[in-house]
Amino acid sequence: MFDTKFAIVLREDLATWQKLNVTAFLATGIAGQKPGIIGEDYRDGAGNVYNALSIQPIIVLAADGKTLGNIQRRAIEREVKASIYVDGMFATGHDHANRAVFAETRPDDAAVAGIAIHADRKLVDKITKGAKLHG
Repeated sequence: MFDTKFAIVLREDLATWQKLNVTAFLATGIAGQKPGIIGEDYRDGAGNVYNALSIQPIIVLAADGKTLGNIQRRAIEREVKASIYVDGMFATGHDHANRAVFAETRPDDAAVAGIAIHADRKLVDKITKGAKLHG
């Protein structure tokens, strides 16, 4: 059992391709800030080496836009650094443009498509309250 939890919350009205895209981006944000979450390289039976993966499960949750806004607010209030993906980023094609679109948003008006956090288990549960297991 882990003392921490790695959670990604997606807005439930996104198209499937958007959910997959947002999940991938958000997971890299956490991995980039918390390198200890990445384990060792994988090796198959033939000796081929593959990239390392997260050492702990990643829970994927779903919520409506209002709940995502509440989750973002709770993360900020508790000073938990999060990865955030906003709707405007779907229309860009590279990191610089993503940053420019993101810089135009404020927490009270952001159209959050997804948020990822990695912190103490109980804290993550409090922050993600209202989200349900994605299914």
